[in-house]
Amino acid sequence: MSLSEREAEIVKAAPGGLFIGGSWLPSSSGKTVPVEDPSTGEQIAEVADATVEDGRAALDAAVAAQADWAATPPRERGEILRRAFELITRRIDELALLMTLEMGKTVAESKGEITYAAEFFRWFSEEAVRISGRWSVAPNGATRLLTMKQPVGPCLFVTPWNFPLAMGTRKIGPAIAAGCTMVVKPATLTPLSMYALAGILTEAGLPDGVLNVVTTSRTGQLVEPLIRDDRLRKLSFTGSTEVGKKLVEQSAEQLLRVSMELGGNAPFLVFADADLDKAVDGAMLAKMRNAGEACTAANRFLVHESVADEFGRRLAERMGALKVGRGSEDGVDVGPLVDAATRDKVEELVVDAVDSGAKVLTGGARVGERGYFYAPTVLGGVEPGARLLSEEIFGPVAPITTFHSDAEALAMANDTEFGLVAYVFTEGLSRALSIAEGLETGMVGLNQGIVSNPAAPFGGVKQSGFGREGGFEGIEEYLETKYVGVAL
Repeated sequence: MSLSEREAEIVKAAPGGLFIGGSWLPSSSGKTVPVEDPSTGEQIAEVADATVEDGRAALDAAVAAQADWAATPPRERGEILRRAFELITRRIDELALLMTLEMGKTVAESKGEITYAAEFFRWFSEEAVRISGRWSVAPNGATRLLTMKQPVGPCLFVTPWNFPLAMGTRKIGPAIAAGCTMVVKPATLTPLSMYALAGILTEAGLPDGVLNVVTTSRTGQLVEPLIRDDRLRKLSFTGSTEVGKKLVEQSAEQLLRVSMELGGNAPFLVFADADLDKAVDGAMLAKMRNAGEACTAANRFLVHESVADEFGRRLAERMGALKVGRGSEDGVDVGPLVDAATRDKVEELVVDAVDSGAKVLTGGARVGERGYFYAPTVLGGVEPGARLLSEEIFGPVAPITTFHSDAEALAMANDTEFGLVAYVFTEGLSRALSIAEGLETGMVGLNQGIVSNPAAPFGGVKQSGFGREGGFEGIEEYLETKYVGVAL
């Protein structure tokens, strides 16, 4: 299936070179990386394939711009973010179609992400002017204590493919607000949205060298020398726990400030007193946002035995009614998964669960002959040993297992190395609070299936990482505290 005329225009308008020091440049090797439409498997664009030397040039540009950018008045930094927010909002239709073409999600989903992504710029445009220290009297009264906040310095951001714009803006926004320069390495599968964002920030008045973007097919080779470079001061990564651990290990050499937003295995708890209408609505959001390709996606549905059959029936009815197809087509609810490997992993996990005794309530198979589609799937009676209860599914599959008591539910929810988010559905206030306190996660959705909000701190515990993005806490990741003792 070839691109429509409008789709072709959108893709053609997207930059394909490296963005270094305010200029669009080819790779020093002259090589490029293809970008696929996951609904067809066909190449739709190509971008520069950066070398280690290109990565170093990007860091050179960030280092050169750091002093002037740190000295830029906070109001000016905030106004740049505000203008970028307005430009993104104004161009949401074009940006959404571009995102859909490279990532696969429906245009409606892409618009939702772009709105979310833009809000990080609006939020941090307001936080830029609220960076403050303190002045206090020492306990003995003899001296004064002055603290001040200063930018960390040049940063490296490595962002994933599943939210190609929002995972960038929630790092770039606070960095700009705090006065930090940066190198961004977007996912090779979905680089076009990040390049479009670089163009928007330039148009909004961001000085050359503050933001640098490099794409590469050899991420590890490009990133490691930058992490080990003593001029870099901050690393922020969103992606798998496996890769995150390697990056943390590399970062130890320079004792970098590090933020890690890693894998998840989110439990979705439905108690006997839950409002099942709310629970099913929440499940649709928690599971089917981004077709399940999200670290916050509900991965394990833990449902009280008294309501499990009814909940499973209702959820299967809702998920089975979703239309699967190309994300840019009208009426489509669920697009393709991002690539063949992701689809094959989802299929493998479903087969393992069914072989172990799970019952397919809806879905359970690939869809179509082209592209990377998988049917929205609900599995009932999933046995404890099934792999999809311990591995991140990253697809439109909802496995249901049951519990008997509150204590058992909490133990099952916490029985994982991950701790990003959990969802809890109950009408009991005491139960809600006790379960929320007992969950070993960084975030809890109480009677709601979505927690992400630019005004709230996003992040996890255990092997889901550390650090927070968004909220008042988000900008602190990009600030150092300096203490000055003042003699009278």
